[in-house]
Amino acid sequence: MAELLIRGARVIDPFQNLDGVLDVAISRGRVSEVGRGLSTESREVLEAEGLVLAPGFLDMHVHLRDPGREDEETLESGLKAAVRGGFTAVCCMPNTDPPLDNAALVEDLVLRSRGLGLADLFPVGCLTRGREGKELAEMGLMYASAARVRAFSDDGDAVADSGLMRRALQYVRKFGGVVISHPEDVDLSRGGQVNEGRVSFTLGLRGIPALAEEVMVARDILLAEETGARLHLTHLSTAGSVRLLREAKERGVRVTADATPHHLVLSERDIRDYDTVYKVNPPLRTPEDVSELRRALADGTLDAVATDHAPHSPEEKEREFDYAPFGMVGMESAFPVLYTELVEKGELELPVLIERLTLGPARAVGLEPPDYGEGIRAGARADLVLLDTAREWVIDAHAFASRGRNCPFHGWRVRGRVLMTIKGGKVVHYATEWGRAHPRGEKVSEKA
Repeated sequence: MAELLIRGARVIDPFQNLDGVLDVAISRGRVSEVGRGLSTESREVLEAEGLVLAPGFLDMHVHLRDPGREDEETLESGLKAAVRGGFTAVCCMPNTDPPLDNAALVEDLVLRSRGLGLADLFPVGCLTRGREGKELAEMGLMYASAARVRAFSDDGDAVADSGLMRRALQYVRKFGGVVISHPEDVDLSRGGQVNEGRVSFTLGLRGIPALAEEVMVARDILLAEETGARLHLTHLSTAGSVRLLREAKERGVRVTADATPHHLVLSERDIRDYDTVYKVNPPLRTPEDVSELRRALADGTLDAVATDHAPHSPEEKEREFDYAPFGMVGMESAFPVLYTELVEKGELELPVLIERLTLGPARAVGLEPPDYGEGIRAGARADLVLLDTAREWVIDAHAFASRGRNCPFHGWRVRGRVLMTIKGGKVVHYATEWGRAHPRGEKVSEKA
């Protein structure tokens, strides 16, 4: 089989500190050569002038609902959504049924995912048995298993017992694991639907105060500082949380954090007509919070963007606001929304956005080569995404590969398109309108 030569793309690779117009050759699943003016002999050429080639993205926070809620998402539909969004690797959260709290469950999930030939799957194991917050889960066994679990969380529920959280941090430090904290004091947030403030008062909905997040951010930072363990704070949403995070990093605490595309782009002011698509936990906050999150993403206080992809069935999501579940889908809309709202508006450089979608989350969750992060260099596994930053298009949630349609960006006109995702040298996704103009894309996609 002839090599593939991607010619003339702007190659942005945070792992190699690379940003320039280059040719990239792929052979037998790996990058065989990177340089300028590479030979086209015995190579199938894909002209990529004006396009951007980057390492495949890593989404470190997704909910794939498997096992237990395959009506909302299957492993296959979730991983198809991932590659459509340019993600060649995802970390799935353990709030499944049953929860991912033992080695057998995480190994089964990884084994089934490998048979699909889509994105790599890295399960996040439970911190506590059954996610009940009473006793520690089999973290050491999951770490030593074939699934090689590196991160642990009870995401969806905070660990309320400070002593148990301290023991979890002490335990994972022994083998270099990471605790992912869902920072929420349920005694402050219980019954809340939206951010506490003017909008909650106007809509007559019970509010969730910023303090509910910030109290737990402060507690977990102090516990991480005392134990010396690695802590990751997920889906931060308030300016107060950013301030606590920034101060902790200045003190040398081993803490990282992410924010979601929806918390970086939307605010409580977008909630109109009690539309439950905007119901998410933590809730959409104030415009001032959004501005501070954006500044933190740009200056590196926030290490990563994670989608918190959370599909729900229409029957559940279309209930009255009080009874609808929290959550939005986000993998297929993440890059174009972030590019349009942050890069196009001059608040973030494109290489920084790509870094927050690749190197940043890899460091935060403890993934290293060969699992993830080899970058675009000779000998590296060819896990790549080809982007058209000039392409304008309209997001259509009804066309998603995900079973979830609960996307707040449905109908948005955006700029920035994932044209092609390559996993292990194989084309696993290409944009249909681009494929029609590139016969090779159609040919390979049929094989995929």
